[in-house]
Amino acid sequence: MKAGQVHALDVRDVSVGYGGLPVIHDVSLHVEAGETFGLIGLNGAGKTSLIKAILGLRGVQGGAARIFGQPPEKKESRRNLAYLPERFDPPWFLSGMEFVRFSLRIYKQPFDKQEVLSYAEKLALDPKALGRRVQTYSKGMRQKLGLIATLLTRCRLMILDEPMSGLDPLARMLVKDLLVQEQSKGHTIFLSSHILSDMDELCGRIAIMHEGSLRFIGKPAEFKALTQADNLERAFLHFIEKKKAA
Repeated sequence: MKAGQVHALDVRDVSVGYGGLPVIHDVSLHVEAGETFGLIGLNGAGKTSLIKAILGLRGVQGGAARIFGQPPEKKESRRNLAYLPERFDPPWFLSGMEFVRFSLRIYKQPFDKQEVLSYAEKLALDPKALGRRVQTYSKGMRQKLGLIATLLTRCRLMILDEPMSGLDPLARMLVKDLLVQEQSKGHTIFLSSHILSDMDELCGRIAIMHEGSLRFIGKPAEFKALTQADNLERAFLHFIEKKKAA
């Protein structure tokens, strides 16, 4: 990182609990501007709790998160941040095009119908569907709509929680192409996914979360070398089994 620059995301010693029970413990990580960073873990490992803490949607018991040097509750942070949740359910009474227009208005971004149609074609979403209410959409169609709206905010940091959920192999490939394109524009992507082959392909660095703590941060190749596995999925499973046996 150059002198004077700040991290796109900085998490320091963050702890979160529910009902007095600890969920994540002293988590620290940073994401460089322009980086695609992946968060990996089993269900219940604490990934969503960490993301909510980063977004300022969950109070922390200790530590703090910063977005481009600012606390998440600051307006400056929110202007720089777009978030796509795993369970994305846009207002059912809006059409797809109306939802994108509404999202861009929140971020004070220009609305260009042809650009929206272009992104729909890039994700193999029938442009005609954008004129229909989202209550008629399948899960995969809703996910594509959420991705379109998120990417068109042009935010410097995009947090995507399971963005491939509900997508077929063709759509996954198209989404990966778009995410690579966004990174090439200088955008930072913080990605959580259970599809580890996608994480291996997209992420410059990954973090492994297990039982509420970060157990590894580094390049996918380094993690595979550590576990002597030839792909990220086998590396992760080997790592988890080793932790269980310890």
